[in-house]
Amino acid sequence: MTDDTTATSGPLDGSVEPPTRKLGGVKVVGVLGIIAGILLIVVGIVAWIAVSTQLREENITVSDDAMAFQGAQVAGPFTAYAQAEVIQKHALEMADGQTYAELPMDDPVRATVMDASFLRASLFTSVVSFGVAAFAIGMGILSILFGWALHRLAGAPVIVRRATTTP
Repeated sequence: MTDDTTATSGPLDGSVEPPTRKLGGVKVVGVLGIIAGILLIVVGIVAWIAVSTQLREENITVSDDAMAFQGAQVAGPFTAYAQAEVIQKHALEMADGQTYAELPMDDPVRATVMDASFLRASLFTSVVSFGVAAFAIGMGILSILFGWALHRLAGAPVIVRRATTTP
């Protein structure tokens, strides 16, 4: 008895067959991922530019006693952080090491320390905004890569190889 039935009952070694399921949905998801990625990148860039522009319009310069970026205009996350740290340092010096919450209600320095606290919070908000914008850009890049991979995989041919069995 010959083993002819195995050759006719299944695909030959290395034969290319169409997928058994339609993969149009996967291609659509891939394209949507690419489009979403592009939108995330654009929104991230727009947010970064908007926050940077608003900071520049405030004409804030990093103090000379900052840990870094002395004399630079506050326009990005690092300069905003450096200036926020200097503000805290100056406020603590004025209040003998006490924070706004620790100062007595009738202390005349309390209002200045409160303003310093608000300024720091505003600068830290811009630092967080830069982080969110960078995160959106990064997720956009990943979305494009995943979308491209899905789209490419859905269009790839299926190669079927018959497993060899030993009797």
